[in-house]
Parts: sequence; structure tokens; C-alpha cells
Amino acid sequence: MGHYAERPWAPIDTQGVPRSKRRYGRYRAYVPDALLGRPFALSGEVAADIADAEQAIRLLDQQATRLTNTEALARLLLRAESVASSRIEGLTVGVARLLRADWAARNGVQETDVTARDVLNNVEAMSYAVGSVAEGGAITLPVLLETHRRLLENTALRRHAGVLRDRQNWIGGNNYNPLGADFVSPPAELLDGLLEDLCMFCNSDALPAVAQAAMAHAQFETIHPFADGNGRVGRALIHLVFRRRGLTHNVTPPLSLVLATNTKEYVSGLGATRYEGAPDSPAGIEGTNRWLETFAVAATRAVGDAAAFEERISALQTRWRERLAPVRANSATDLLIDALPGAPVTSLAALTTLLDRALPRVTEAVGRFVAAGILRPVNVGRQRGQIYEAHEVLDEFTALERGLASVIGDTKLAPPARPVFTGMM
Repeated sequence: MGHYAERPWAPIDTQGVPRSKRRYGRYRAYVPDALLGRPFALSGEVAADIADAEQAIRLLDQQATRLTNTEALARLLLRAESVASSRIEGLTVGVARLLRADWAARNGVQETDVTARDVLNNVEAMSYAVGSVAEGGAITLPVLLETHRRLLENTALRRHAGVLRDRQNWIGGNNYNPLGADFVSPPAELLDGLLEDLCMFCNSDALPAVAQAAMAHAQFETIHPFADGNGRVGRALIHLVFRRRGLTHNVTPPLSLVLATNTKEYVSGLGATRYEGAPDSPAGIEGTNRWLETFAVAATRAVGDAAAFEERISALQTRWRERLAPVRANSATDLLIDALPGAPVTSLAALTTLLDRALPRVTEAVGRFVAAGILRPVNVGRQRGQIYEAHEVLDEFTALERGLASVIGDTKLAPPARPVFTGMM
């Protein structure tokens, strides 16, 4: 049964703590029901929403072939998901700025953009997560710990990377005590049992994949097992479940872009799963259905916008071929048209490896792209004039982000529900 455990609070170290925050008292930490074996009573409407979401995700994954290079689309959507997941945590960075920082990091150029580096860590963590579990595989605690390690390594919080918390944490209130917190997560001594149950639930097939991913994410957020980075790892867990259940193989639906737009509904939906009593009580049934509805609708919306994004990128490639005609099959130009959406900020050296063509051929192809206005030279750090940017791809990426920032998919008709950014920020 979901319940609250009352615990005493006494400050361990008062150094640097304002006297007004040196409080003693008792607080209530929430302990959720175990997931494995929990009864779920889904309403007919919610079951239909889940079925719609599952069908939409499956179709997107199966039909993501309009791009000649499906891997390019996969990289774009994974970046979109990672950027949005970071944005929910207050880390905001535009796509061009992010990709320039990514290029710099991969090529040993000194990079001082701390925010971009933190978001790139999330891209790396998400990439590791979705590649770590195949269909029918096992989602394990070591996988979650490694995802977290990659998220926080080389950041100011690296001492917490890949390590479960050993003390109480909470959300809201102040940083010094949980006595006035909005939510207090389970006590640290319960983490092992709760995480074991979570992994066992993730490796079962008792629920449809979308419902399972939704409940696993909500449970992870409630457990809050890390000192920091819980939200981003918890959203990566969604895609781990999708991959294990065979719902996705090729692409990562940008769910977090929708959740970032509907933050109030997202947080409220998560909170509804933290009921007191039995899971089949009215509060348990209502709270679970409310969260599953929020999640399923967000998933369907994300898939629709991702499919439209794929169409726009495919149309863009068609226009490139017209502007570059004639294009000889399997030439460096032909290969670059296919690969560029997945590497919109690049260099001659990087393209030589990516296209597996000799430098003179790549240089000739890039020259054609520059002349056609498809690539533009940009400056990154001290690498002046050596980096190229496919600005039209970045514009489409930004359009995807902007569209999903509106509750109806168009910021011209409905104001964005959250800050949106141009491709240059």
C-alpha cells in the first residue's frame, strides 16, 4: 500500500546553515506500492489512449524510412529528446549552440559552454541507454547506474555520478531540511528493495508497453534514487522500456518535448500516482488512470510531430538534390545528402570518415554544397572557417521544438507554453 513513513529530522552539520533553517522536527516520506504484481484497473478511455499511442509509436519506428539514411533521423530525434529532457530540468540551449559544442568536444577544441556540455552529457547518457537493451533483454540496476554516471561525469556533480543517494532528499521547500517540502521521496534505506522491484516490473510483460513505460517512469521519479539527475534518467527509462518491448528499434520519439510544454499536467500526473492506500482503492485507480492518460496523449502528440519533421527533412533532401543536380549515385555528394541531417555541424575531416571517401572528393562535394547555399562556414573556438553548418536542418530542428512548445502545435496560432529558442542560441 502507498503510505507515508514518518521520520525525525535533526541537522547533522549546521555550518553554513542559516539559524532560521536549523530546524528539528518530523517529516513524512512517501513510500510507494511495489509495481510487480500490482493490479491495474484501466478505464476504457485510457486503454484506448494507450492503444493509440502504442500504434503511433510502432508505425513511426517502422515507417521512418523516407530518409535514405534512417540513422540520421534517429540521431536528430534522440538529440531532440535529450535537449527537451534537459530543458525540463532548467538546462536551456539552442540546437546550433549545442551542435557546435558537440563538434568542439569531439575534436579537442577547448569548450567553455558549461550548459551545452551538461546537455551533451544527457545526449550521451540517452544514447547509451537506448543502445544498452535489445528487444527481450533485461533492464538492470547497473544499466541505470551507468546511464546516470554518463549524465553527471565531467560536471560539478561528478562525485554523485552513478551512485545511489545515501541520505534523504526532497522536492520543494528549501535546501536545508525537508520539513516544508512539497514532496519527500522514500528513505534511503528502502532504495534497494524499491529499485529491485522496479527492474523486475520493467522486465515483465504484464501491461502494454506504453502503460508499462509510464508507470516505470512515475515510480522512478517517486523513488528519486540519485542526488541529482533523476528526471533525465527517469525519462531515459521510458525509452529503455520501449526498446525492451520491441516498440521501437530505430528512433526515439521526442516525448520530453511534449512533457516540457505541458509541465503542469506532467508534474500533476506524476503526483496523482502518489496515493495513500491500496492500488485498487478509488484514489489509486483514479490517480493511475490520470497519469496514464497524460502520458499516452503526450506520446501520441510527440509521434505526430516527429513524423511531420521527418517529412520536412525528406523534402529538404529532395530540394538539395534539385539544387545540386546532376548527382551521381554513390558519389561523395550523393552520400553527403543522405548523411547531412544527422551531422548538421561538421568538418572536412569528420566527413571524410563519415562518408568513407578521400579528402579531395569530400572537399569537392562540400564546395558544391557551399556554392548551393546548403552549407555555410562557421567559426567554432579557434577553428575559423573550418567548420560547416547545414542551417536549413537546424531551422527544421528548431521548428520541431517550437511546434511542440504550443499546445496545438503552432506558435503562430497559440502562444508557446514554455520558452522557445532560435537555432542560434
